[in-house]
Amino acid sequence: MQHRPRIGFHAPIKGGLHDALLVAKDTGCDTVQIFSRNPRGWMAKPLSPDDVLLFKQTRKLTRISPVLIHCNYLVNLAAVDEALLIKSRESFREEVERALALGVDYLVVHPGSARGACEADGIALCAKSLKTACKGLKLGSFRILLENTAGQGECIGHRFEHLRAIMDACPKLQLGVCFDTAHAFTAGYDIREEDGLEALIQRMQQTVGLKNVRAIHFNDSRAVYNSRVDRHWHIGEGHIGRDALKRVAQHPKLRHCAFILETPYDDPRMDVKNLERLRSFVSEF
Repeated sequence: MQHRPRIGFHAPIKGGLHDALLVAKDTGCDTVQIFSRNPRGWMAKPLSPDDVLLFKQTRKLTRISPVLIHCNYLVNLAAVDEALLIKSRESFREEVERALALGVDYLVVHPGSARGACEADGIALCAKSLKTACKGLKLGSFRILLENTAGQGECIGHRFEHLRAIMDACPKLQLGVCFDTAHAFTAGYDIREEDGLEALIQRMQQTVGLKNVRAIHFNDSRAVYNSRVDRHWHIGEGHIGRDALKRVAQHPKLRHCAFILETPYDDPRMDVKNLERLRSFVSEF
């Protein structure tokens, strides 16, 4: 019998990268997602050898696994603007280098916005950016995870076929996938009923392959179905609903994934509540 899924949340790093691991451990988590730097600025404070050592020692102590880093928000690997594209590629390479230095398992990235170009060109440009940014790096067992998007604006990645096309164009990178429940719902995958979830599971299997889905951003949605709007919300209190999210958490074909909460931080007490709800779903295994 398979073990229950590993669960965690996106932890703050204001006390240091290592402190996020301690917070995750203290709240009973198995896994965690962090930023490795300020997510809203181009400049990143370099990692010192002491930072890296403390992070690795703390991880060994806490046994948190897997550890995910989420790429900063400014990177757009499908940018038509040449200056933004160059900055994005440089910043993404830096994200990969930081992830490798820290020894984490996954780096999650949104495929980007193709504003000013057609969808197919945006997909091709994202793939080229990934290959350019990772050129010469030894990735080993580390994997970059492409996250499905809500499709807000002209973002690519709101169909799993987009992610498959990017993966096919980058065979040497062995890309994986991070499945976001709220993004899928507002992109037009109706997972509120059991048959809708089964249809999505089948579509993921046919496109990206379920074995490549390594993480799940487990979120309810404040935005309505098929709205193409990205608004995460507390578990069971949004338009997806408790029963539907429970079915996701308990689906046997997703049990190998790391479940990561990305619910709002407007009330710190809700983080504990969301974690307890997710834990109650998976504890029934």
